[in-house]
Amino acid sequence: MVINEKVKNVLEWIFCIVIAFVLAILIRYYIGTPTIVQQVSMWPTLQEDQRLILNRWVRTTKQMPERGDIITFEAPSKKVYASSDEIDWNYPVAKYENEPTNWWGKFVKYVLEIGKDSYIKRVIALPGEHLEIKDGKVFINGEELQEDYLLDNVKTTASEYGYFVDLVVPENCIFAMGDNRGQSTDCREFGCIPLEKVESKVWIRFWPLNLFGKVE
Repeated sequence: MVINEKVKNVLEWIFCIVIAFVLAILIRYYIGTPTIVQQVSMWPTLQEDQRLILNRWVRTTKQMPERGDIITFEAPSKKVYASSDEIDWNYPVAKYENEPTNWWGKFVKYVLEIGKDSYIKRVIALPGEHLEIKDGKVFINGEELQEDYLLDNVKTTASEYGYFVDLVVPENCIFAMGDNRGQSTDCREFGCIPLEKVESKVWIRFWPLNLFGKVE
């Protein structure tokens, strides 16, 4: 009887742990999750080691981000093109190669997020819009984009391998860049991001405490 009672207690604890683990995964994947800024590409809006809450609901509902939103997305597998001849200009979208094909591989990468890198950037252009980068500025459908979130001395230019500076954003895709334009690997290098690769919208900064609040 004593042994059976101990076994019962152990099983109950295991059951509770499993339920808590499953709930944590579901909340993290579908609703929201904390993260730490590990890149300088969004400086000074976001700085390294700041703590954020990410809103995953935008992915759950497949909601198209708005211009100006700060989002996270899966980093493309191909980040640099040796020449513009490698690019399909009819579909200037980032490459995602060697994706897992079985359910376990997909679970590990996309749910547990093991072996997957993500970028934090700001949405600049939306589907169907003509984006052009010239004279240190961004133009959307021929109109200069007012970017009040940038420092006054920031100019938007292409890097040595940044060929994606004059294009029409394909359907169900977005074009995103970091606020720290000179130190950001973004859509200028690898192309537009499919909506299905957008993981979340940056929602709240909770550390440091003096900067607590919604991120814009």
